[in-house]
Amino acid sequence: MKYIDYKQLNPFQKFAYNFTNFFKKLPGRVAAFFKAIGRFFVRLFTGIGKGVANYVTRFIKGDWTVKLSYVVFGFGNMMKGQIIKGLLFLATEVAYIYFMISFGFVYLSKFGTLGTVETQQVKDGPFTKTVFGDNSMLILLYSVLTIVVTLVVFFIYIANTKSAYKLQQLKSEGKHIMNFKEEMKDFLDGKFHITMLSLPVLLIAIFTILPMIFMVLIAFTNYDKQHMPPGTLFTWVGLDNFASLVDITSGAKKGVTFLELTKWTVVWAIFATFTNYILGMIVALMINKKGIKLKSLWRTLFVITIAVPQFVSLLLMNQMLQTNGAINILLSELTGQEVAIQFLNSTPLMARVTVIIINCWVGIPYTILSASGVLMNIPADLYESARIDGAGPVKQFTKITLPYMLFVTGPALITQFVGNINNFNVIYLLTGGGPSTENFYQAGYTDILVTWLFKLTMNQQDYGLAAAIGILVFIVCATLSLITFNMSKSAKDEEAFS
Repeated sequence: MKYIDYKQLNPFQKFAYNFTNFFKKLPGRVAAFFKAIGRFFVRLFTGIGKGVANYVTRFIKGDWTVKLSYVVFGFGNMMKGQIIKGLLFLATEVAYIYFMISFGFVYLSKFGTLGTVETQQVKDGPFTKTVFGDNSMLILLYSVLTIVVTLVVFFIYIANTKSAYKLQQLKSEGKHIMNFKEEMKDFLDGKFHITMLSLPVLLIAIFTILPMIFMVLIAFTNYDKQHMPPGTLFTWVGLDNFASLVDITSGAKKGVTFLELTKWTVVWAIFATFTNYILGMIVALMINKKGIKLKSLWRTLFVITIAVPQFVSLLLMNQMLQTNGAINILLSELTGQEVAIQFLNSTPLMARVTVIIINCWVGIPYTILSASGVLMNIPADLYESARIDGAGPVKQFTKITLPYMLFVTGPALITQFVGNINNFNVIYLLTGGGPSTENFYQAGYTDILVTWLFKLTMNQQDYGLAAAIGILVFIVCATLSLITFNMSKSAKDEEAFS
């Protein structure tokens, strides 16, 4: 369709055209996304190949001190005057060897089986004592730790060979070789970015990357209530946990539960995101409209609602919506007869609609505040020009306000959508996942994937299945985030509203 034809469409036709066009382009966007992933891995393996080639080249062209550095960390540095730096390299090698002999190798050797010796009760005369065997969880955890430590030491080893070869080149060119004090000063000047980023990277590795690797590996085990260390062992089961989630044959509760909760999670995320966004924007427009008095008061009232912790509001609403809660009592007083509506535990539809409405109550104030700041920055000349051209309030909203809001808040909207996929508080504190049903595996009708994951871990101790769900949720969220962000105008045309 040509641009002039598109401009002649009415708003409903434009919406239909854009909606259809979005889904037509979606397969291409998804294909481009996976092509980008493929290119990333190509660059990764190409980089590894170049690294191996440079590693061999340094060994061939290096002198005897460089070659010996391939065996003894820091030897090349010490022989060329960098004594302290060379000793630090050497200390790393010695510490790693001690670590592997005294700790790492013991666990790494059992990584393939996650332990074979079970805990037993042994007779000791008239008494029975417990003889502890292998602990699968510690084996897996410490094996991951050993692998990560090994990777870190490997990078230090490569840095050691690079440093030794670089010193050889500097010496052959007659250039100055910095001592340890000069290098430390450089870390406060030319390499200051490395100094500042070292601690955050270390903390991310310890508190984010290590637990994430551990959780991913748990998904490939049968770690559950029946295989709970140290009493019993768990072992590798491959893709069995993932297979159980996609099995929707008759009697396969896990697969049916995963499919139904995935549908509801997507519906919940869409409604929870866009009802808050649209309604919050409308209220913000009303507050910012010319002629509205006491604007500061209305904004303050919404700030006060945010100041109350969300979990307090949700627990209060849970009590108010009970059969004998405040809302039913109020309705009874108004109608003159007893009212006992079960908002949260009657039917799946009633419970889900109630959850979405209550989410508006706790979510709209955040949108109002963020939207107010954006709306106040829209140039008034745009509205003035639109009014001169005969545009009414609806036309101004669809042509000026909404495009500007989507451009500015598009990334935040994507983040909010992903956050609602993992919105644990609203579901768990309001309904607890109910109404309950025997058709699902350890889940209720309003459970989303993240609350189901929580129940599997806390109530059933089915850690392997829960970890598999977590991985799938992460893949879906990451894919949706990257695709939608790259399709948004914020990413494609950064200067549109500058």
